[in-house]
Amino acid sequence: MNRAAGAALFALLAFAANSVLCRMALRQTHIDPASFTSIRVLAGAVTLWLLVRVSSKDKAVGGSWPSAFALLAYAIAFSFAYVGLTAGTGALLLFGAVQVVMIAVGFFGGERIDRTVVVGWLLAVAGLILLLLPGIAAPPALEAVFMLIAGIAWGIYSLRGRRSTDALGDTTGNFARSVPGVLLISALFWAHRSADPEGIVLAALSGSLASGLGYAAWYTAMPRLGAIVAANAQLSVPVIAALAGVVLFDEPITVRLAVSSVLVLGGTALGVRRNLTLRGARSSIGT
Repeated sequence: MNRAAGAALFALLAFAANSVLCRMALRQTHIDPASFTSIRVLAGAVTLWLLVRVSSKDKAVGGSWPSAFALLAYAIAFSFAYVGLTAGTGALLLFGAVQVVMIAVGFFGGERIDRTVVVGWLLAVAGLILLLLPGIAAPPALEAVFMLIAGIAWGIYSLRGRRSTDALGDTTGNFARSVPGVLLISALFWAHRSADPEGIVLAALSGSLASGLGYAAWYTAMPRLGAIVAANAQLSVPVIAALAGVVLFDEPITVRLAVSSVLVLGGTALGVRRNLTLRGARSSIGT
């Protein structure tokens, strides 16, 4: 497995872990969404800064304010949305918005849409619909808007990762720049603050492992994947999260889950593998 594919796989697993950790914290503990977001971003910033210091004391912290703003918007909207949304509805809204943003930018930016990539995308979408559609209820309007904002912001953040030449440094800088924003949100919602040890631990794990390391891995993979295939790959996250529920919470493995998992993961792998093959062939021709 090459570096880009390995980084993408780790990142997708981290994205799924974020969904699981966020839902666990906001539904099974007593932490409020503003506090969860603040602890998550702070933990991610500290973890990444330590990694930068360990890897190279002279390493510069990169990133940019536009990327940090997109990251901040995603993190805040994501937490507040999951207070009132079911897992299935939230996943459809989030990744539906991501798909629209990233595929539209890739298409209008002149990315080649190979037939194999289209087939992979259709398989993945079919699997995702099969998994989520039967359980969908009409979502609360405010939370639905929050999740759509989160999806748009995450799509923008991912697209900006295509320009990154230093994934760890850029991700560290983006998290550091997001800290004042989450502290401001916590201050605004200070009267509604609540947190227990379990919620704090879950938020810290979400920030340090699933967010900090996961987003650095995503920035490593993005320059090789391209916007369209990167959007396709993220369709696998709801399935991975559902499979995590089977392992962690003893949820039953249904035929629907098994079939949808094969469709989504198979379609995603088809699109990613085709894209990496085409890019590798063009690189060989260029040399």
